[in-house]
Amino acid sequence: MAIPTVMGTEVEFGIIVKNDPDFDPISSCVLLVNAYREDPEGRILWDYDQENPLADARGFQVDGEKYTPNQQENIARNKTLINGARYYVDHAHPEYSSPEVTNARDLVVHEKAGERVLEVSRREANALLPAGAVMLLHKNNSDRKGNSYGCHENYLMDRRTSFKRIVENLLPFFATRQIYCGAGKVGSENRNHPCDFQISQRADFFETEVALDTMVKRPIINTRDEPHADREKYRRLHMIVGDSNMSEYTIYLRNGVTAIILSMIEDGAIDRDLSLSNPVRSIKEVSHDPTLKAELQLENGKRMTAIQIQNEFLEMALTYAARNKLDPVAVDVLDKWQHVMTSLQGDPMDLAREIDWVAKKLLLESFIERKGLDWEDPKVQMLDLQYHDTRPDKGLYYMLERDGRMERICTDDEIMEAVHRPPIDTRAFFRGECLRRFPEEVFGVNWDSISFSVGEEPVRRIMMSEPLKGSRAHVEDLLNQSKSASELLANLDS
Repeated sequence: MAIPTVMGTEVEFGIIVKNDPDFDPISSCVLLVNAYREDPEGRILWDYDQENPLADARGFQVDGEKYTPNQQENIARNKTLINGARYYVDHAHPEYSSPEVTNARDLVVHEKAGERVLEVSRREANALLPAGAVMLLHKNNSDRKGNSYGCHENYLMDRRTSFKRIVENLLPFFATRQIYCGAGKVGSENRNHPCDFQISQRADFFETEVALDTMVKRPIINTRDEPHADREKYRRLHMIVGDSNMSEYTIYLRNGVTAIILSMIEDGAIDRDLSLSNPVRSIKEVSHDPTLKAELQLENGKRMTAIQIQNEFLEMALTYAARNKLDPVAVDVLDKWQHVMTSLQGDPMDLAREIDWVAKKLLLESFIERKGLDWEDPKVQMLDLQYHDTRPDKGLYYMLERDGRMERICTDDEIMEAVHRPPIDTRAFFRGECLRRFPEEVFGVNWDSISFSVGEEPVRRIMMSEPLKGSRAHVEDLLNQSKSASELLANLDS
């Protein structure tokens, strides 16, 4: 039986400071992250000792040096938040890593909470900029200068599951999943065939099937083997293939359907060979065809459209659900997946309330017709970008949401609660509550550990190698009995 679902996302945001001739993205990111004042003292370190980004899931260690910043740089670039998330500078982008959650609905809530966190810190950072300068953030995947940045999905998997089987089943799934997960984009990049509009923001940037790197020669399947959990039992599947989505419904499907497919892989429930002849070419062919009629070449000689391939996965998932008891969120995900696939086979434009790329395409087409423009007009590209503007009063997605033209999965109250509270059913609860209750005594944090510095005692690291332990049910009484970190450590020892 497949292990319980644990998932999260890491979203890199585009950043620009208008009216600043000396704009430097890295220093702007540092300013932005430090403008978020949840931890005024700014003394908590990110524990890089617990990380190993050079381990490859295919069973070897890649040559290279592990980067570990000095203490001052560590503090300047990292914030661990009381909701269990990490907010930090990743190269030249601000990045928000959600806390671990157990279902797609909580994932939507906590990913959207990340947008709220960035908007709060953007406003605070703007107050520190020179007169006339304005910082803008975009939840998208390209700066149109050849640079792409990602939305990375993370899923806990049973390490006994063959990585070869994971790859074989996920390549056709990921190449075609974009028909309901794409964020939409005007034009093409990275030396790909010109087009007016495509389904995915990321598809143009994938150049190989399987690899460890995330910035050059990007792979559809990333092989980073950094489980942030008990390595003997688990792997963390680190997926870089998805778009950064604005629509709650799209995010819900993106992570919810993928989690179902991964459970099916663990349980050996993928019983059809849908292997593509050339997955890298296929992911671009699908993206460049909003009509969804392009046929992809399979290794077995057949040709199938993305819709047909996704319907094959859907049929297998329905059979799987009939034989296994799914949790209520997964059942709802399956229902919404069916609805979307039915609409895609009819008129995809009927999904303007649910799916990002459809909502954006209709918005842009209306603008082009109204203004008498063509797809190459800079105003159209600007409108494309504005869809991803994280300002609630300026972003076009948020305009659609305010007007009741986008389906919601959660409420604004739930999102704001998630800005300040961790999920209750994973170790993120223990992490977040320790940061909230004992901030002055927390020394360092990583996903699978938290370290305390109490008085003259040596730094004490508490390991959290089981992602489903440290939940409210496990530790609330322990925390309530501990008035200080020293009491917590004593109670843990007793």
